[in-house]
Amino acid sequence: MSDSVAADRQPAVAEPGAAAGRLRAQVEALEHRLRQRDAQRRALLHILGDLNEFNKRLAHQRKAMLHILADYEQDRRRLARQTERLDNSRRALLHILGDLNEFNKRLAHQRKAMLHILADYEQDRRRLARQTERLDNSRRALLHILQDSHQDKRKLEDSRKAMIHIMGDLRETTAEMQRREQELRDKQEQLVQAGKLATLGELTTGVAHELNNPLNNTGLFVGNAVDLLELGGTDRGPIVRALRQALQQVGKATEIISHLRTFGRAAPVSREPISLRQVIERSLALMREQLRLREIEVTADLGPAEPVVVGNPIQLEQVFLNLLTNARDAVADAPRKAIRISGAVGPAAVEVAVADTGPGIPPGLERRIFDPFFTTKEVGRGTGLGLSITYGIVKEHGGTISVVSRPGEGATFLLQLPLAAAETNEP
Repeated sequence: MSDSVAADRQPAVAEPGAAAGRLRAQVEALEHRLRQRDAQRRALLHILGDLNEFNKRLAHQRKAMLHILADYEQDRRRLARQTERLDNSRRALLHILGDLNEFNKRLAHQRKAMLHILADYEQDRRRLARQTERLDNSRRALLHILQDSHQDKRKLEDSRKAMIHIMGDLRETTAEMQRREQELRDKQEQLVQAGKLATLGELTTGVAHELNNPLNNTGLFVGNAVDLLELGGTDRGPIVRALRQALQQVGKATEIISHLRTFGRAAPVSREPISLRQVIERSLALMREQLRLREIEVTADLGPAEPVVVGNPIQLEQVFLNLLTNARDAVADAPRKAIRISGAVGPAAVEVAVADTGPGIPPGLERRIFDPFFTTKEVGRGTGLGLSITYGIVKEHGGTISVVSRPGEGATFLLQLPLAAAETNEP
């Protein structure tokens, strides 16, 4: 029984010893691995150190290479400058050699000419000494020279006469040019007058309505006065009031007719300080009835300032009548018929804009609309002279006119006129 117990205990004692051996073997294996890894780490550190040293050497070599390249670039530039200086020196030397060669050639020619002169002089001296006939030859040569001088004098006289004829022709040409310029100015004034008459023809309908209202009112007031007189009333107050009202209407009609006569006659072109606001208002007064009949909305905003320009009131009125007529025709078929006149006074000029809500000007025609006889209207609806006359009048007044237009958004005519001297001096 004790033997079996001992036998049972021996494996229990042997098993912990085997486990310890295995553990020791594992520890030794682990230590061996750690020693290997330490060796690898030291080898890796050596490699990193060598790599770092190699990088340092490579950096030093790169710096050395950069210095070498910089020195090479400096040497190259220095060599290029030296080469350029050598080329310049070579060219300068070539120029100097060329000039020296040219100078030597001229000197050789001069020497040859001097030798020829000396030879001729020697021949003349010998010939003069040997021959007495040379005096006669000289006399005859002098006679020939005198004859040539006389001929030259005749030629000079002929040239003077030709110059006098040329001066006469030049004076005649100048007079002809002045006459043609005057004819051109007269024709331009006739063209402006024709434009005014054409404008008056277009304004006939509106003016007829403008005159019809005062005449109807005059007839009504006079008829009331006649009725009161026929009734034999003793109170003269209503009769006097009716007659005064009739006189007022007659005055309105007279003012309209006087304005038309003033606008239509061929007045001399004079310049005077005028109010641009009054010119625009008179133009609107002539066009108002015509624009009202076409149901065109017109607004005018010229600002609080009173622009005064130096010009001819009738010609400037024609400018705005042409612009209003052009805007009237532009909005004839537009969904919204409106014309706006706006103004702004600058330090030296006044700018007036006449804008409409028409279809606008087709692209590419903005520079041609001021040409004579150019029109975008249908045949029979325009002569193409309105804007051309307007352009000429504005240029004569020292101003400018231009147009800004976008298809479908209407057109705006921009007019600039210089202010009178009193206006420009105002703060």
